[in-house]
Amino acid sequence: MVPSGGVVARIIDEVYELCRADTSGTLADYIPELAAVQPDSFGICLATADGRVYGSGDLDTAFTIQSISKPFTYALALADRGLAEVARRIDVEPSGEPFFEISLDPKTQRPRNPMINAGAIAAASLVKGRDAADRFDRIRQSYSRFAGRDLRLNEAVYASEARTGYRNRAIGYLLRGAGIIDIDPDEAVDRYFRQCSIDVTCRDLAVMAATLANNGVNPLTRERALSRPLVEQVLSVMTTCGMYDAAGDWVTTVGLPAKSGVGGGILAVLPGQIGIAVYSPRLDAHGSSARGVKGCRELSHRLGLHFLHVTRAAHTAIRTSYSVTEAPSRLRRDPEELAVLREFGEHARIFELHGDLLFAGAETTVRAVEDTPGELEALVLDLREVGDVSPIAIRMLDDLQRELAATGARVALVDPEAKLGHLTSSLDPADPRGRVFADRDSATEWCEQLILERHQPAGYDAPVALTIDRHPALADMPEDERDRLAKEFETRTVARGECIVVRDSPRCGLFLVLDGRVRLTFTDASGRRHRLVTLTPGMSFGETSMLAGVPYANDVYAETTVRLAVLPVNRFDQLTSDAPLIKLALLERLAAAAYTQADAAIRAVAAHGNI
Repeated sequence: MVPSGGVVARIIDEVYELCRADTSGTLADYIPELAAVQPDSFGICLATADGRVYGSGDLDTAFTIQSISKPFTYALALADRGLAEVARRIDVEPSGEPFFEISLDPKTQRPRNPMINAGAIAAASLVKGRDAADRFDRIRQSYSRFAGRDLRLNEAVYASEARTGYRNRAIGYLLRGAGIIDIDPDEAVDRYFRQCSIDVTCRDLAVMAATLANNGVNPLTRERALSRPLVEQVLSVMTTCGMYDAAGDWVTTVGLPAKSGVGGGILAVLPGQIGIAVYSPRLDAHGSSARGVKGCRELSHRLGLHFLHVTRAAHTAIRTSYSVTEAPSRLRRDPEELAVLREFGEHARIFELHGDLLFAGAETTVRAVEDTPGELEALVLDLREVGDVSPIAIRMLDDLQRELAATGARVALVDPEAKLGHLTSSLDPADPRGRVFADRDSATEWCEQLILERHQPAGYDAPVALTIDRHPALADMPEDERDRLAKEFETRTVARGECIVVRDSPRCGLFLVLDGRVRLTFTDASGRRHRLVTLTPGMSFGETSMLAGVPYANDVYAETTVRLAVLPVNRFDQLTSDAPLIKLALLERLAAAAYTQADAAIRAVAAHGNI
């Protein structure tokens, strides 16, 4: 079986272990209940925009959301009042001051942004509702939509904040005196205390961040929590103001819209891709989790998450995927081999990738491989349509190859430009670097051969050289007819790489393959030659040209040294008068075989879509 979640989970585990030793910082002792939490609690969680959650440590330990509530209440105020009305009361400029500063902009008399306490209290005052209780419940329900579960108030922390929150009350009265809020300041401040006292977990925050990353739609519940334009507004303000007076350092070193809280949480968002949450209650001098800042910085560096790293495509790397049963190679096989491939072909899969391959694209690829149902014995990654490949993507795909190798699965790359850095093709089954092919068809044939080697029944003999009378075109005829027809054929040996028939040649005989492999090719618009089909002993070619009198549509080459039985044009025509029944029997067998070969070739081309 394929290991589950291993590659991404291991990277998060590494960052967790790296940061766990950091015990710097202090608890938020100005709120008594926050000073009583377990100081060494620590969790890191990552949620993708399509709903996969990874994490290490204390993912389900409850703590209060504190200032991480600010962007979500700001979002609700925007939804209730509109951008213009909120902007009239709350600015969006970085303050460069601590979050609890008792000040307003000296020119506009507005709070400088909604991520400091003054702006957050103003935002809380703008939430609509029937009464104070209903207005707070609308805030709680909004947070719950982002988290994907029902969140609750921590009464003890709320009481502690309400008992000691004199500084915030001063801010509330300052706002009322400046005309920024037009309700009782005590009600506004009390609502702010309550929103900060809602319990969340590290897992909740990661999903809330992923909801913002997913344009406001919760990736687990599929419920819309916020409209797309308002998500852009909230993330913009988080980018410049979310980390208080450390916002500049954060943007340059981490490069993600984020918000921290004195409860020990940090929430960060990579739009369109992932949400990150870290919980560790020891705070740095800026009021943010010391481990949280370090963990986010390390994840951004390792996973290449900085939002100013511009790419052509960031998220969906998988163009298509299929098994060798669904899209066989162009090597035609005998019935016994086909039976094995029909039964076990789902164990070998090809993934075609495209676009720029960064963390999110690599993560979806790794996850898709790890989530492959059933047993995976062979994997092909086709990287020819991939553009830039980030170091983290290379590491993740290399780790995936090693994990699969440990389970006995084999991995091959279609990577002629060595985008993953594999400059050589390893023939050693124990080497996790695997094989490297120039085209997908060769890699698919390799998959098929591996499946056949592992699952062919005991006593099975691979196709061997045939005599003319044992070729399927003649084998089932009555002995006297078979012997007579065999004498009409000439035997010819062709060296590997030699052209047997040139495209547009006139009818030049009926060819039966007795030994070796014959390749029918076609040339694309750029002049490159590609395999249409490979024929093996027991197969034939030339029937259409002989019967319809049309030129050959393809070049025919000897893929290996080949031994052929050839029925010349004059002898083929002469059979019409000399032995019409024998010729009819021959044509019936050839028609059935030709149809099977053509059908298989068409299915292969259609399934692949391109070369």
